[in-house]
Amino acid sequence: MKGRQIILDHINGREAAALMVDGLLDDLLIEGDAPRVGTIYRAIADRPVKGQGGMFLKTPDGMAFLRQVKGLAPGDRMLVQVTGFAEPGKAIPVTQKVLFKSRYVIVTPGAPGVNVSRSIRDDDMRDALLAIAHEEAGGLLADANLGLILRSACDGAGAEEIAEDIRAMLDLYEAVMADGEGDAEMLSEGDGPHVSAWRDWSEPAEVVTEAGSFETHGVLDAIEMAQGAQVALEGGAYMYVEPTRALVAVDVNTGRDTSPAAGTKANFALAKALPRALRVRGLGGQIVLDLAPMAKKDRRGFETALRAAFKRDVIDTTLVGWTPLGHYELQRKNARPALSEVLK
Repeated sequence: MKGRQIILDHINGREAAALMVDGLLDDLLIEGDAPRVGTIYRAIADRPVKGQGGMFLKTPDGMAFLRQVKGLAPGDRMLVQVTGFAEPGKAIPVTQKVLFKSRYVIVTPGAPGVNVSRSIRDDDMRDALLAIAHEEAGGLLADANLGLILRSACDGAGAEEIAEDIRAMLDLYEAVMADGEGDAEMLSEGDGPHVSAWRDWSEPAEVVTEAGSFETHGVLDAIEMAQGAQVALEGGAYMYVEPTRALVAVDVNTGRDTSPAAGTKANFALAKALPRALRVRGLGGQIVLDLAPMAKKDRRGFETALRAAFKRDVIDTTLVGWTPLGHYELQRKNARPALSEVLK
């Protein structure tokens, strides 16, 4: 099926959202067991970690870890926000740079100013958005060390929808910031898969909400395929995506093509397909690519293709570079639970 579909359903009793693009599973969100990304806590400093420049914090959901700590002492209270998925047995990753993010706006405490997404280039629209922002939030933005980002989803949205979103995020900001005293407590829970889909999958799409729609729209079949390691690539090549305890190993195979250019073609096909393969599997951390044979002169072109593919991805990924053995390494944020874990 051509086009975009956002399908909201449940799988194994867990809330889930799937993005299908031209009949292929392009993104997948499934409720995990760890605290949701975006959750805001009032946390209590517990003990520093020497050598790592961080500190463990107490939260009602277990220990959290805050990096690059300065001026904190055990017993201090602070507001922190969950930044990623906590792997089993590890502390919850958090930051003190709290954000309030919705479909149309992001409220940014500590980063003053009103900014419009660079993807909105029409000057009249930019001016109109700035006018809405100043009308709804002008007084608060002037008095507080506070900023506002108008997201790309504002393009084509109604003025009242945007204004309502601004008011909702500012109300949440004021409620959370006024609640800084007391024991460790959750002050605001992060968004679940259905709300996250509304917030972040903002391009035009058919939205399907009927119970059982994962089965009727081919999502369950796509998820079953994603639970396997093998991923077909353009031109008959394929890759294996296999998570281990330490890293995610990706192996490229040229298939039946034995021509001199087969390795290069397979590697470029991998560059295009890799972000989606990692998204739908919920994989992050260290990613190591064991590429097909390719001349060194083609490495720069491969890196360019890889960079372009991940530029369109929704999860922060750093392209680290080549190893002495000719592998290519990436570092990807652990933003979601692994598919293999939530569907055990």
